[in-house]
Amino acid sequence: MPTRHGCVANSTSVISILHGHLWRLPIARYPQRHGSAAKLADQPPDLLVDRLWLVEIEFRSDITVELVRANASDADVVFAARVSTVGEQSLEDVDADPQRSSGLINYLMRDRHGSPFEHNSMTFFVKAPIFVWREHMRHRIASYNEESGRYRELLPVFYVPGHDRPLIQSGKPGAYEFHPGTAEQYDLVDSAIKDSCTSAYAAYMNMLEAGVAREVARMVLPVTIFSSAYVTMNARSLMNFLSLRRKVEGSHFPSYPQREIEMVAEVYEDHFARLMPITHATFIANGRVAP
Repeated sequence: MPTRHGCVANSTSVISILHGHLWRLPIARYPQRHGSAAKLADQPPDLLVDRLWLVEIEFRSDITVELVRANASDADVVFAARVSTVGEQSLEDVDADPQRSSGLINYLMRDRHGSPFEHNSMTFFVKAPIFVWREHMRHRIASYNEESGRYRELLPVFYVPGHDRPLIQSGKPGAYEFHPGTAEQYDLVDSAIKDSCTSAYAAYMNMLEAGVAREVARMVLPVTIFSSAYVTMNARSLMNFLSLRRKVEGSHFPSYPQREIEMVAEVYEDHFARLMPITHATFIANGRVAP
């Protein structure tokens, strides 16, 4: 089932773009484009109201993470490990009850025999802002296919932090602490992001309307714009990701991730715990160190 993390989209507004100018308008659930800006400029002023180019801009403080497909179980770890000692007899463990081999899984995790944890696969659909993807794709142990701003017109969906997101940073690099902001700071962040994203998307649409290529017009868009991708990884890769992208008490190597990528990691881990409960439990018991 699809899993959506975080709060619901907290704000939606609509802008109208007409040869370089912006107007805020009421919500239009099915915005439509009516002609080019040049044609609109030729119309009498009293006719422009019904022919405005409406664009709905959505601001979200959540991130979408959905498990699309999985071929992953604790039994995958067991048969992959046992081939080293029993050869073809390990085929008997393909459908065996992995609970009987929980000790073996713990031994592999504890002593960091990692390759048996690679014989499985999980594919996620993730819709997140660009700045999250830049961190996510530092993990080159996953496979990615992302939507292209060269081949499609990017949708006006932008990230804005919710008021439960800490704003104040303290501490030294590598061990940051974050604290809530004041009401004034939250209002400043909210208005600054919304204003800049609205202005940037207006410039983007104006360039497209003028015939500028998508790959050029997208250069004006901020890293708060959402992009969607499929992410596929195995349990060993996922544990590496989780060890770095979650701040959890009891971790042998403490990590201090940015909150937005931690939101992605939390949903990944929920699915991992459900699909491979023994493996996940031993990951926790051994200090969240990837094997």
